[in-house]
Amino acid sequence: MNEPPVNLCFISLSVFNPNFVIADTANLLFGSLAIVFLILLAAVFSGSENAMFSLKQSQIEELTQSEKSANSKAVYFLLKHPKKLLGTILIWNTFVNVAIVMVSSLMIATIFDFEQFPLIGFLIEVIFITFIIVLFGEVVPKMYSVQNNEKVTGWVALPIFYAYKMMQPLVYILENSTSIIDKRVTKRGHILSVNELSHAIDITTDEDSPKQEKSILKGIVNFGNTNVKEIMRQRPDITAIEHETDFFELLNLIDELGYSRLPIYDNNIDKIIGVLSVKDVLPKINEEKNYNWIELIRKPFFVPESKKIDALLKDFQSKRTHMAIVVDEFGGTSGLITMEDILEEIFGEINDEFDDDETIYSKLDDNTFVFEAKMLLNDVCKLMDVELEIFDEVRNDSDTLAGLMLELNENMPKQNQEIVFHPFVFIIESVDKRRIKRVKVIIEREANAK
Repeated sequence: MNEPPVNLCFISLSVFNPNFVIADTANLLFGSLAIVFLILLAAVFSGSENAMFSLKQSQIEELTQSEKSANSKAVYFLLKHPKKLLGTILIWNTFVNVAIVMVSSLMIATIFDFEQFPLIGFLIEVIFITFIIVLFGEVVPKMYSVQNNEKVTGWVALPIFYAYKMMQPLVYILENSTSIIDKRVTKRGHILSVNELSHAIDITTDEDSPKQEKSILKGIVNFGNTNVKEIMRQRPDITAIEHETDFFELLNLIDELGYSRLPIYDNNIDKIIGVLSVKDVLPKINEEKNYNWIELIRKPFFVPESKKIDALLKDFQSKRTHMAIVVDEFGGTSGLITMEDILEEIFGEINDEFDDDETIYSKLDDNTFVFEAKMLLNDVCKLMDVELEIFDEVRNDSDTLAGLMLELNENMPKQNQEIVFHPFVFIIESVDKRRIKRVKVIIEREANAK
């Protein structure tokens, strides 16, 4: 005997919740608005990832250098810390998607009763809601953000930055739980390859090979692995000129300092407004004292601390410039780097007639050195013939020998105090209340035979 056909009209009436009342209409309205808002949030977080990571270098520079606004600082911070950006997006996307499912489930339960028709309930609650989330919260915003990455980044950078601040503890946990694997897999593999090349240079050069050739080869090997921050001239050592300096005083400073290029600042060194080239001043040397020499300055070139020096060298070549101002994550002046600094990483120290002969280190024997504490760790390691990576576990963000001492000792050390980091013994030879001036380093090479 054949079963009677299913009455679709009966099904459609049966799935409605019999307990639904008019008072529930307000709840449905607020729920609908909440879902629209949550889908917009999902679109923002999904689109921001594609937008920010598809930016070209020129677009990044335009977004971060056009003005020192909160938005440009947010863009710089997020792009400098991609793990924090990805962690923020992942956490917020998860919360938003869960919220969409919860609100939509409550709304569906208010209107419908799928107890007799579970398959229809599954299709609506799972497949339909998932389709809406994927289409409007993932696919559409990602396609739009890739095509309009610069515009989208300008819109979402500040909200994403505040979203990161709200979830900073969770982002920290997520970031550090994955960094262990990153350090042991990706970073380790990269460093090992560099070390292997350095070792190959050591074993393929004999005693008769010129030491300079060996040093140049090692410089080339490590060239693409060096950040601007590691070799730049630190902020306290920057020589710059205030923009209101009169022309005669400017000429005296140029003669006294002996530099071919000088940064020009407004009020303080965090506001670099240009770079003055001495060759542009020479034709104007006979001008009056009130000559407006500011017209001669050129637009400054700003770079982040994390930029690799091989990429910076290409920028120098394409922009036909020889100097860059290094900025920190907040847009302040962190240091200065020149073409000469980059070339010295390969060819060693390059001295001209204007370089001071001031000794900032001395070698007492093969195992004992005395350094000025302001010296970069990168240079200290080169002079001692050790790898910079030996201090990676303890130096954190320190770039100078003085910074390393503070990381190892945690407090300002006293004069003649010994700080031991096997196989190194650091002796503080000169210090005042504010800074460390000179450090003696003794290497126990027998305990760390190379």
